[in-house]
Amino acid sequence: MSTSYLTEKITKALAQGRKAVMPYLPAGYPTKEAFWKHIDDLDAAGADIIEIGVPFSDPVADGPVVEQAALCCLEQNVNLAWILEELHRRRPTIQAGIVLMGYMNPFLQYGMDKLARDAARAGVNGLIIADLPLEESNGPRKLLQEHGVDLIPLVGLNSSPERLRAHAEEATGFVYFVSVMGTTGVREALPEQLQDALTQAKQIFPIPLALGFGLHAPSQLQGVESVVDGVVMGSALIRHIDSTGSVGSFLAPWIDSQ
Repeated sequence: MSTSYLTEKITKALAQGRKAVMPYLPAGYPTKEAFWKHIDDLDAAGADIIEIGVPFSDPVADGPVVEQAALCCLEQNVNLAWILEELHRRRPTIQAGIVLMGYMNPFLQYGMDKLARDAARAGVNGLIIADLPLEESNGPRKLLQEHGVDLIPLVGLNSSPERLRAHAEEATGFVYFVSVMGTTGVREALPEQLQDALTQAKQIFPIPLALGFGLHAPSQLQGVESVVDGVVMGSALIRHIDSTGSVGSFLAPWIDSQ
């Protein structure tokens, strides 16, 4: 099996002595035009992988900041067809890996087979489907893999060793570790049991481990630096855009501090 493009992007960052930086932004936020400018700016600022959120009206894994941003995008009629068509046109100039993060409802409405084809055509390297159970993931995974697109597993503090091993048997690209028991959103401190949980997952998964949910500052990684290969920031980035109107130097602390 060839190495995943997403794995390669993370491995390259690690070889540079830093963790892979993975900003998340809902597609079309804050406006359709500004969104693509922000993607270009994040790419130019050194993002290794950019996660593009597919707006959905019932985002059970998202906290209030991401949920409100997604609703803003839906009010502008952002949908999967628009995302993939615009991405196809713009992808040749984007260096970062691209991951779509969303929920089964929009993907099923679009059609999983069509989604796999169109996502590959648009240069999508991976999908995160927050409400897709492991037991129902084989069909979507095989469709995506036929087109070279990884299905990224979500695991967390309540994932048992048996569950982690089951995910690890099929996982490609990287594994997304949810840092908290709850929805997305900035936290001042991460759970005390996170270090042990990450260490356990690191021993089980043969692919890179990315940490997301609640991150807003590199200092939060104290104690888990050695087991985390990448970091995902969503709510903190949206707040930064809301307050400054641009992504500006948002990524700099994450890249310069490592």
